[in-house]
Amino acid sequence: MLNIALIGCGRIGRMHAEIVRAYPRSRLACVHDVHAAAAEAVRGDSDTALAESPEAIFADPAIDAVIVASVTATHADYIEAAVAAGKPVLCEKPIDLDFARVKACEAAIAGTDVPVQIGFNRRFDPGHRALRDALAAGEIGKLVQLIVTSRDPSPPGRDYLLGAGGMIRDMTIHDFDLARFMLGEDEPVEVWATGAPLIDPDLRKIDEVDCAMIVMRTAPGRQVMLNNARQAPYGYDQRVEAMGSAGMLQSANRTEHGLLRFGATATAAQTPYLNFFIERYREAFALQLEAFVDLVTGQGAEVPVFDDGLRALALAEAAYRALASGRSEPVTV
Repeated sequence: MLNIALIGCGRIGRMHAEIVRAYPRSRLACVHDVHAAAAEAVRGDSDTALAESPEAIFADPAIDAVIVASVTATHADYIEAAVAAGKPVLCEKPIDLDFARVKACEAAIAGTDVPVQIGFNRRFDPGHRALRDALAAGEIGKLVQLIVTSRDPSPPGRDYLLGAGGMIRDMTIHDFDLARFMLGEDEPVEVWATGAPLIDPDLRKIDEVDCAMIVMRTAPGRQVMLNNARQAPYGYDQRVEAMGSAGMLQSANRTEHGLLRFGATATAAQTPYLNFFIERYREAFALQLEAFVDLVTGQGAEVPVFDDGLRALALAEAAYRALASGRSEPVTV
């Protein structure tokens, strides 16, 4: 039984708390949030303790591991503090919005063997992972093109956008990581991007985009396309397609069930897509926790580590340079 502390009790923190409590090999030992009411709500009437501060969590010998689901600006600090305290940490993405700060964090934790897992949960989605495994097994021969689609059902509020660091760092970073996961050791080396506020033109006032397409090239010449939108009127659109020399693989959208209806007014009609990331990727989040527990307890697990967070942000930075220059840009780590 792994005693886990949770820092950050907002929307995603609440979900982490539920998953930790439901998993038989973990216990939600304590929670902390700068907003006491949020921590109290997550604690509820359980035996979970309330921590006065993150520092109290890092200093508590009874805490085996930490999940960081607080605001992005705190992630690097808490990773460093957790590693210094010898506590494995599962930290939500991104590590930081500032690439230099991420590099400084990398230097601060270098040489330690404390596990640091980054919350790229989509790697654990059963459909996405099955596609990756089929690719690795050579089922479609040589990979030629990879397409990752991610479109939200509705845009976030303006306050969120002002603190998110830009759509490509906040949203597309999942797709950068998922593409790297699919590509294996074949890293993207060049990035081209186009983006604009096509859904909400007023976003120009805050220098933000809500639609983007990003094309990446790997050293051997494989082509990767990421396409994002902050609003898809038909629901949360999450797909991956891989085309190879001997066939194609698709990881499709998910609905509540697989029933298709055929009639005079509609063909292959189905229920709407699962609403948003908490519903669509709930199973992936649970599998992510299972892998984290395996990692911490020394049972071995394939997880996204600190370097994956660093490299995903490096791709985002290259995409922003490409947006500014209008040219393809090299990836620098």
